[in-house]
Amino acid sequence: MEVLAFYLPQFHPIPENDEWWEPGFTEWTNVTRARPLFRGHRQPRLPADLGFTDLRVPEVREQQARLARAHGVTGFVYWRYWFAGRKLLQRPFEEVVASGSPDFPFCVAWANHPWSDTWMGGTKRIMIDQTYPGPEDDRAHFADLRPAFEDPRYVRIGGKPVFFVFRPNRLPDGAEFIDRWQKMATDAGLGGLYTIACGPFLDLGETTRQGFDGLAFIEKPFDYSTPTSRRTAFLSHTNLRRGPFRYTYADTCTSSPPADFACTAIPCVWPNWDDTPRRGRDGVVAVGSSPERFERQVASAVDMARRAPEAEQMILIKSWNEWAEGNYLEPDQEFGLGWLEAVARGLASKGVRPATVPGV
Repeated sequence: MEVLAFYLPQFHPIPENDEWWEPGFTEWTNVTRARPLFRGHRQPRLPADLGFTDLRVPEVREQQARLARAHGVTGFVYWRYWFAGRKLLQRPFEEVVASGSPDFPFCVAWANHPWSDTWMGGTKRIMIDQTYPGPEDDRAHFADLRPAFEDPRYVRIGGKPVFFVFRPNRLPDGAEFIDRWQKMATDAGLGGLYTIACGPFLDLGETTRQGFDGLAFIEKPFDYSTPTSRRTAFLSHTNLRRGPFRYTYADTCTSSPPADFACTAIPCVWPNWDDTPRRGRDGVVAVGSSPERFERQVASAVDMARRAPEAEQMILIKSWNEWAEGNYLEPDQEFGLGWLEAVARGLASKGVRPATVPGV
């Protein structure tokens, strides 16, 4: 069973972020400025063992892979930012591919949405729009990714490289896009691609018609069913001074399509959610998250994943290092290795054993 964690590359400065936000801006800028906004609110959440990582440093990437493997994570899903030939935050991933290190499986998720300031609580100012010029751009995009697809470390299902598309509903013609990419991969001798639609607000029927092999809901880990969570949501939405918006953390995986869905359904689990480091009082918080409760999410996701054919069974974790959204597995100052140990325990409770790595 694959256990893949989404990997955010925004932990090194780039000229665009220097211009849009401030010189030297990285995700750590938001993390270190966070403050508690209500009683019991745990902020700032700060790193422990790995420190304030800079993803330009090869030793950091080696340490991350070593920790991930030791606790049952089988690979990273690197977010890919491609805007009609313009790439952002590409350096860590391209160095991993070019150097052959770390020796740890990976694949790619194309985050095909515009870059705006809404993720920082802004007013929908567009920094880079996402456009779809057509076949020529798809060929350039595929050619840029081909060295990664051909890498022996690349995650494959049925011999085919796995390729995620974050917002398939934004594609002008999803079926044409899938057909074109499948042909390019076949012509390149890759045997095609194993394509996965992922993201919130997915249209199940449309995704099936587009021809994706798998579908992964990426929905926040909230329990909306209890009176407390409904009341909290109501109060926080009707009185912004009482923000941020708060929902109860769910004890079981909330991110899976129906069991009888036409293509392979892939569950997604979250250790936590708290984007107040980015959005302040307009942010959203999962109340009551803990490694123990996350462990139950992981265990329930294994049961969901086993509905799929054995060769296609997969769990997604959001995320390895989304610190400013509060969903990360890396060691922190509150729980140490707790989030990673929860992954290992949740998998082990269902008979899925992580590899052992001496010295970790």
